[in-house]
Amino acid sequence: MSKVVVLGTGGTIASRNDPAGKAVASDHVSALLDAAGTSAPADVEIEGRDILTTGSYLLTPADQLVIVREIVAALRDPSVSGVVVTHGTDTMEETAYLHDLLHGDPRPVVFTGAQITAGEPDSDGPRNLRDAITVAADHRAHDLGTTIAFAGRLFTAAGTRKRHTTALDAFDNGATGPLGRIVDGVLTLFARPVRPQPLPIPDALPRVDIVAVHPGADRALLDAAVDAGSRGIVLEATGIGNANKTFVDGARDCVAAGIPVVVATRVADGDIVPRYGNGGGADLAEVGALTAGLLRPAQARVLLAAAVAVSSPSDVADLVRTHTHPTVVPHATANQTDK
Repeated sequence: MSKVVVLGTGGTIASRNDPAGKAVASDHVSALLDAAGTSAPADVEIEGRDILTTGSYLLTPADQLVIVREIVAALRDPSVSGVVVTHGTDTMEETAYLHDLLHGDPRPVVFTGAQITAGEPDSDGPRNLRDAITVAADHRAHDLGTTIAFAGRLFTAAGTRKRHTTALDAFDNGATGPLGRIVDGVLTLFARPVRPQPLPIPDALPRVDIVAVHPGADRALLDAAVDAGSRGIVLEATGIGNANKTFVDGARDCVAAGIPVVVATRVADGDIVPRYGNGGGADLAEVGALTAGLLRPAQARVLLAAAVAVSSPSDVADLVRTHTHPTVVPHATANQTDK
């Protein structure tokens, strides 16, 4: 029999309306498991543990590290087959990716949540939780790293982002596509991720800020972030990674001061290509800015913070380059559905 530990952190999957009609995370993980009901895998022993009960829009980097450490603690038990984390969808892509960067255990860790609150009869939370438990209990999910199970699809954490504010199929991965699907309690895998070596778990994550580029923007917010103590900057650039001359000057000053700059894009899909001059991406690269590749700004910020936390300044660039192009390979037994 497989054993799965379910860690509750809050989010919509655990939310109900308060007297004012506002959704607030309140349900403990035992309530989520009760809602999942008897259709959860019958041959799986499930243990629930509460970590946090909060909306993920309120999480801090310290909270995210608490979640990471609780996952590690759960996996210290050799009888545990895998771990499920219930989490709010607002920042699920960040916490899941942070754990994936640090995850060195072959056993699966699966994040899931909901778009419809627990108080609604048509909540998608119970189904998503059942699917996540299915993945965490399946021996074929070993070495997938940290994944997100949502609306019947399974994604590797790296490159996944919330694509829609309210749709039930809220997540997508523009870098790799889905790893597989879960239908009627059966996991089918299409692909497997190619995973870099895990990073050490840091004691704390440094401040790293995202600064948006838009028509008429200057370096004021970049400078403010540096003055506030940022140890790294992610530029949310336009197009294939363009900004303007003031941001090029700001990036040059940051790099000279030992503050790494990573250029991501506000565009939903696609790579960063340092092509344009006159303040564009080629100029940013010339002054030492790194590219986020296929990662969107939110995950680029997580990567940069983790890299700064665990490595020397001279190694940050190599760590960033190693992780910015998540890839998968076809799963050799994609059509097998044995569990």
